Amino acid sequence: MASPAAGVVVIVGSGLIGRSWAMLFASGGFRVKLYDIEQQQVTNALENIRKEMTFLEQSGSLKGSLGAQDQLSLISGCLNIQEAVEGALHIQECVPENLELKKKIFARLDQIIDDQVVLSSSTSCLLPSQLFAGLAHVQQCLVAHPVNPPYYVPLVELVPHPETAPATVDRTHALMRKIGQSPVRVLKEMDGFVLNRLQYAVISEAWRLVEEGIVSPSDLDLVMSDGLGMRYAFIGPLETMHLNAEGMLSYCDRYSEGMKHVLKTFGPIPEFSGATVEKVNQAMCLKVPADPEHLAARRRWRDECLQRLAKLKRQMPSQ
Repeated sequence: MASPAAGVVVIVGSGLIGRSWAMLFASGGFRVKLYDIEQQQVTNALENIRKEMTFLEQSGSLKGSLGAQDQLSLISGCLNIQEAVEGALHIQECVPENLELKKKIFARLDQIIDDQVVLSSSTSCLLPSQLFAGLAHVQQCLVAHPVNPPYYVPLVELVPHPETAPATVDRTHALMRKIGQSPVRVLKEMDGFVLNRLQYAVISEAWRLVEEGIVSPSDLDLVMSDGLGMRYAFIGPLETMHLNAEGMLSYCDRYSEGMKHVLKTFGPIPEFSGATVEKVNQAMCLKVPADPEHLAARRRWRDECLQRLAKLKRQMPSQ
């Protein structure tokens, strides 16, 4: 397969993730066809993208070298899947997280694509072996899982099917880099991939600490936002270990016994129900009431924080 070059990318599904992908690919100079089954969904998505890009340009946060109008001109809606995939180099599926629905879409795409295009799913938890089983073009298939909101959080997990061709992964990795994302290669499929496994480990222990009365929900979140999260925004847990001693060997020699002692005290998987749910919910609602207006406002604040952090990270030298 040829290496990525400016061409046509198809987005299947015009929801939040689909719109974000469309904006990202347009920022990289690609022509984007946004496919959905209803005209109103496509119309609404294109209007949403127009407003978002205009705002991003006004706030100095628009990605890519092209202006908002030029990027918008690269994005078009499409209601015919056969027409949408013509000339495509990459197809990014973004429909709801339903295995049967996704399999139905990939079975249809499998019938109409050529041997060049990459078929990619945005799924956050469905395994490639489930999604792509039995497809004739399975060597061209993989998962490219973004992190919400993808426009501000650049990580993309690339997860191959056992039969995915290495060239498919290489090509998708290069494509993601071209549009400013940070792709990571998950070398073999596993439930939860990597990001969610790490996230669930943190959530699980956070829940246990609150459930056992060790810390309040609000203070628990503070441990992450004003503690671990600050350095994790720039370096990961393994490099943190490396820097917190005279290198990794020194860290493990110094702290491994203490770590193993603490890890043995971790409890079973929480039920995420009962009195602890009420306690955590009450604390969260004191901070952000769980009605649509307050939640939307807090998400906008979160996205602005991520936008500013992304800008800072781009300005900081990597070495």
